[in-house]
Amino acid sequence: MSRFKDGWRAAGLMLHFSSLPGPYGIGDLGPAAHSFLDFLKRAGVHFWQVLPVNPTAPALGNSPYSAFSAFAGNELLVSPALMVEEGWISKAEADLARQPPAAQIDFPRTIRLKSDLLDRAFARVGFGLLDREDFSRFSWDNAMWLNDYAFFMTAKADLGGGPWTGWPDGLKYRDDHQLGVHGRRLSEAILRVKFGQFLFFSQLRRLREGAARRGVMLMGDTAFYVNHDSSDVWANRHLFRLRPDGLPDKVAGVPPDYFSETGQLWGNPVFNWADNRANGYGWWLSRLRHNLAMFDWVRLDHFRAFRAYWSVDAGAATAASGAWEAGPGESLFESAGGALNLVAEDLGVITPDVTELRRGFDLPGMRVLHFGFGPDQPLSTHCPFRIEPDNLVYTATHDNNTTRGWYEHDLDYAGRQRLSDLAGHEVTARNAAWTLVRLAFLSPGAICVATVPDLLDLGQEARLNTPGTASGNWGWRLDSMDPLSPGLAGRLAELGALAGRDNLSHPNVLSV
Repeated sequence: MSRFKDGWRAAGLMLHFSSLPGPYGIGDLGPAAHSFLDFLKRAGVHFWQVLPVNPTAPALGNSPYSAFSAFAGNELLVSPALMVEEGWISKAEADLARQPPAAQIDFPRTIRLKSDLLDRAFARVGFGLLDREDFSRFSWDNAMWLNDYAFFMTAKADLGGGPWTGWPDGLKYRDDHQLGVHGRRLSEAILRVKFGQFLFFSQLRRLREGAARRGVMLMGDTAFYVNHDSSDVWANRHLFRLRPDGLPDKVAGVPPDYFSETGQLWGNPVFNWADNRANGYGWWLSRLRHNLAMFDWVRLDHFRAFRAYWSVDAGAATAASGAWEAGPGESLFESAGGALNLVAEDLGVITPDVTELRRGFDLPGMRVLHFGFGPDQPLSTHCPFRIEPDNLVYTATHDNNTTRGWYEHDLDYAGRQRLSDLAGHEVTARNAAWTLVRLAFLSPGAICVATVPDLLDLGQEARLNTPGTASGNWGWRLDSMDPLSPGLAGRLAELGALAGRDNLSHPNVLSV
């Protein structure tokens, strides 16, 4: 595999920050995250993969793939425990945000309590924040997106929470005079938003430094499209296919296929690639560099859209009336220059030109074992013996059932038999998860990634997301760190040694 040093193999675990345990209603960047790094080190696991960390929209189910910004961080992931340690709040104040243990996140309650806590911390420092060298440096380094995001979120709250296309024209069309008037009036609230971002990125940097000390690399994730109601679209209208009134002209989706006669209509505005290209892909390159500054590696969701994307007229009832349009292709990645630590999500129906684009820039792809035991198993690129080294191989993804849930509810009798035949032993609901973990570790893929629910043999109650459903997703959490025991770490370490995935001696694994 040309992307990595010859013969290099490693293992990773997937667990989003929000799924960590803790007393504040949602997992965060605090003590449990650092404890998980200790577990990874003991287990000989060198990658921790998470989902996008951008600010989620309650109206869109709090999906990390539907955010108000492609750059900002999610305040919900700020750790109250670290805020106490850093002197922003007292322990008594942090206790005001505590919640009883629960297997699912109560998003409305958690949003309210976390916001109140950050408001309390900000009230103590106020405009004195501007005198801090670390905050000034953060603001300067992130000015490209931070000012627009802070104004956008503040104006949205001030105007009742509606989308920016319903704002007064002066703000909707970004009149300099009106931006100045409202910016001065809302200056304190704008600074409060920046304060939340400062805390998030400070804590994430601390976590990444802790990961590096343990020989662990953090792998982030970024959605391809952005929400129409986002600071990105409001501040960069020319980069998207919009009408003069700001509403989308074309929207994203995927065409009809075996699973859906009408396709999927996502509704995000598609990119105006002509203007992006004319601007040297500046916004996109800033986005990639920003993510790679946060994480060691970044997964690019919906990679096939860089080659061609499904474009549908806004207002269409289904995606069936759409058409393929050309994406930026090689020109965007050539503009980035050099080797980038990116993973291409190339799942679904992938044409040869998409694979050519991925391999042309030495980007590893993705294979998922859940997809490898259908009637086409002998030819499936997701079947363990068909997986090529230039891929990450997963037991499952955030959109899949857990492996135990998959075996019990989704895999038919013939698929179960294929799995048993390939594994060389009888596979049951009780051993299906670790059977797939073992197959992933032993596969030719350079990096194997198991989900934590699979590691713990959890059923479908631990499923994180069910595509096509609007509610009940993204809320699963670990009850405690106890199941991630030294014994389990030892079992993983033994499997890693058997599979030759314990030979990472330095985080710089690139062959270039």
